[in-house]
Formats: sequence, structure tokens, C-alpha cells
Amino acid sequence: MRLNAHAETLLEHPVFDDPRSEDLRFVERTAQQLGLPAGGTQSQVFEATRKHGFQLCPVISGPFLRLATMHQLNAPDSVLSGGRAPTGAIHVAAKPLSDDELYPKGFYLRVVDHDVWLRGYRCDDTYEWDPQQRLALVEP
Repeated sequence: MRLNAHAETLLEHPVFDDPRSEDLRFVERTAQQLGLPAGGTQSQVFEATRKHGFQLCPVISGPFLRLATMHQLNAPDSVLSGGRAPTGAIHVAAKPLSDDELYPKGFYLRVVDHDVWLRGYRCDDTYEWDPQQRLALVEP
């Protein structure tokens, strides 16, 4: 598994020092499936998540989801960073660990050129999530 610098920063957070064990059922949905046909900001997507009865993932679930989905399909392109949601990515929808815009907001899972990645991302709440953006969520 490969990591980018943002994922490494997230993994250094104290929340990863002593994670508690939880049994969670994860599901995947797009922003559109959450009732946002034009997409929306991160806070709008997260609010739609709650309205549809799902919960945000604990941020520590990112690495575990990566290990559980090692056979994710290869992304259709090799672009690693382009100021937009990467193609083929599954974002682990989690409450950000910091309000600081420079601190990574969460993880996404992606396979690029057959390399399995756990990547961190940064954004502010003006960033528009695409309606087809895929999210990992927790089913109650």
C-alpha cells in the first residue's frame, strides 16, 4: 500500500494511537444517491448522509478500509492530483480532525497503475463534490 504526504500527516494524529474496536457495516454511495443531483460542498454531502440515515465513518477506518479493499478496480487515469476528486476514488466520509484548511480532511482509496493507495486530501467547504463522487459510509 502506498501513502501520500497527506495520509502520512493524518496517520500521525493521536486518534490513531489507541483506536477502540468497533463492528461497523460500511456501504458505498454517491453524492447523487444521497439526494444531491448537482453534488455539493463537503458539509452539504455530510448533512445529506445523515438525512439518508447513514453515519460518517470514524477517521481511523480509512486504513482498515484500504486493507479490506485491496482488490479495488484500477482507476481509468493516472492523475494523482488535479484539484478535483480523482477518478475511481472512494472517499472515506469522516468528520475532519481539524478546521485548519491546510490540515488534511480525510482519506480516499484509489488504485493507480495497479498501485494500491491510501491517500489523504485537503479541501475547504467551498469545494464542490461531484454528484458521482463515491463515499464510504457507515450503515446503522
